[in-house]
This record gives sequence, C-alpha cells and structure tokens, in this order.
Amino acid sequence: MFQTLKEWFWLERFWLPPKMKWSDLDDHNGLVFAKPYHLYMTIPCAFLLLVIRYFFEKFVATPLAKTFGIKETVQKIIPNATLENFFNHSTRHPSQTDIYGLAKKCHLTERQVERWFRRRRIQDKPSRMKKFQEACWRFAFYLVLNIAGAAFLYDKPWAYDLWEVWNGYPKQPLLPSQYWYYTLEMSFYFSLLFSLSSDVKRKDFLAHVIHHLAAISLMSFSWCANYIRSGTLVMFVHDVADIWLESAKMFSYAGWNQTCNCLFFIFSLLFFVSRFIVFPFWILYCTLVIPMHYLKPFFSYVFLNLQLVLLQGLHLYWGYFILKMLRRCIFTKEIQDVRSEDEDEEEEEEEKEEEASKSKERDSLKNGLGANRHLALHRCCEDCGGPEPRPRPRVLPSPFPTCLRCV
Repeated sequence: MFQTLKEWFWLERFWLPPKMKWSDLDDHNGLVFAKPYHLYMTIPCAFLLLVIRYFFEKFVATPLAKTFGIKETVQKIIPNATLENFFNHSTRHPSQTDIYGLAKKCHLTERQVERWFRRRRIQDKPSRMKKFQEACWRFAFYLVLNIAGAAFLYDKPWAYDLWEVWNGYPKQPLLPSQYWYYTLEMSFYFSLLFSLSSDVKRKDFLAHVIHHLAAISLMSFSWCANYIRSGTLVMFVHDVADIWLESAKMFSYAGWNQTCNCLFFIFSLLFFVSRFIVFPFWILYCTLVIPMHYLKPFFSYVFLNLQLVLLQGLHLYWGYFILKMLRRCIFTKEIQDVRSEDEDEEEEEEEKEEEASKSKERDSLKNGLGANRHLALHRCCEDCGGPEPRPRPRVLPSPFPTCLRCV
C-alpha cells in the first residue's frame, strides 16, 4: 500500500509539464539535477542551527545585551505551594473572593496574596534579555542569508531577465550555490519551527506557524518540481527586509528609541516595496504569466501559484500590523510591537501597581513612626521569616509586612 501511495504521489503529471518524464532529469554529462532526497540534509542542519543558536545567544547575544545595558532581571517570590497550585490549575488572575479564601488558607493578608500573584505573573513574562537574544540571533542569520543570496544571484542571468527563469525548464541543471542557498534557508525555517514553543509568543503566533509551514512547503515543492530559479528570487525578496526589522527590535530592547525608529522606517519602506510592489508585479508575474509563453497550464504550475498567493495574503496580514506601528510611531514618537501590546501593557500596569504598593507601605511605616514615637525590635518577618537585626518602627495595627526588606 505504501508503495502504491508513493507511486501515485510522484506521478509525472502532478510535478512535470506534459510529455516530460522523471528520466529526463537524470544526471548526465556532468550535469546534476535537483532530487527530493537532497532535502534530507535540511533536518540535521536545522538541529545544528539550534545548537549554534544556543552558543550564539550565550557567548555573543548575552554579552552584547549587557553592553547595551540590558540585564537579566528575575522577579523573586516566596515559594507557596497552595498559591502555586491555584496559579497553575485554576487561574492566573484570581477574583477578590478567591484572594480572600487563599489569604485565610495561607494565613496571609489579602494584599500579600495579591502581591504574590502579581509577581508570579511577571515572573512568567519573557524578559527583555530573552527578547534581545532572539532578535540578535535572527538578525545575525538574516544577515548571512542576505549576503549569501546576493553572492549567489549577482551573476545569474535570471536575476536581471525574468524570461531566463523559464528558459529550458524543466531541464535546468542544479548549481552548488543554489543547493547551499536552499539548504541554509530551509534549515533556518525548520529551526524556527522547532523552537516556536520556547520563543516569545505574540498575537501572530498562529500566523508564524502558517508562515513557516508555507515557506517550507513552498521551498520543498519548488525544489522537487525544479522551480529553483524562481525559488531563489522569492527567498531573496523576502529576506532583504527582515534584517532591518530584527535590528530595530534589538535597539528597541536596548532603549535606543531614535535608532530603533530610523531602522523601523527603513524596514517598513523595504517591506512595502518588496512585498507589495516587487513580489506581486515581479515575482507573481514571473510565475503566472511568463510560463504560459513556454508551457501549457499543468498541476504543479497551479499549485505553485496558489502557495505564492497564500504568501501574499500573509503579507497583507503583517502589513496591517506594520501600519499600526507606524501610526503609533508618528503620533507617540515610540515604536512598540503591537503584536504583543496587550501583554506589554499588562506587565507595565502590574509593575506600576507593584511600585504603588511599595510606596503606600513605606508611607504607612513612616506615618506609624511619627504617631507612636517609639521603636521595637522585631524578631522575625511575617513574609520572609528572616531576622530583622535593626530596630524598626512598630506599627499596630497594620496589615503590611513588618520587614522593610520585603517591601
């Protein structure tokens, strides 16, 4: 059954123009043609990229982030099994009734429970360091892909004359530069797909999954059907803008707002030119119109263009987000990734609440000292259980911690 399915999947009428056979693409006279088994190398290369990424983030991205003043901040909280169990299995945002019940159960004040949940939520947020590391890795690899694409295509005639893309198709021999360009590109997208679970999740997470799968599917299909010349053009057009986006993210996380804004405007310009001018009026024209002068419509021709149209739909989706970010930049003079604005605003709000809570507790302690005018030595702290060696004001009654170290 498997053999029958395999034979049906590789029928020539699905992949090749009419009257063409797979035997026509056998290697001969020193000419090598693309074979599906060539793509097996992309999987081990993807895992190799994950290993390289780990060491790159540790020994390159992290020191670079520290140079920019970005630090790995960890929100410390007091371990509490009851609250942790409720946080993991019930809700991250307990109601006032839940807070009251948990406070009674854990022998804490309601404010202490609220603070614990607030800090626990912040602890799960991706840190600025992690975001910088991710952007730095993508910047580095997109830089490599841009250089590789320019080096592979600068002397190719089909990069300047689109009619050369289909000259002699499908009997177009494979060049070493094309093989390595495809291997690099597909391995990178496989590695991004494998790391989706650990990367920073944003609103467009599903769109990223669809994009990576569509990119891998499109590259695999173009390789097997020998659409390699048009495939290299598609890859180069898409990579040329991404390097500027990742560099803008890096400077945004570092707090260099003016540099970030300049880089983001460059990215936006290249994005809209490459995705909404070059891609539809150059690439799609090359894959939809020009082949009809050489060939009659066949299955792989239709399937190829359906995938490219899907890709253009994703361009429209991300173009909407970019326009929102440009509007925010123009009116507020600050770039913020709108794909994660809900999470960022929530985190900022929680940090403000944390600061307000600390300020209120300090004011209460100061007021208590002014009213009582006497000092007492506290043996231990209600929150952390640690000794308090210095005399502190006794504030009675007070729902707040008696240890200023916990404030």
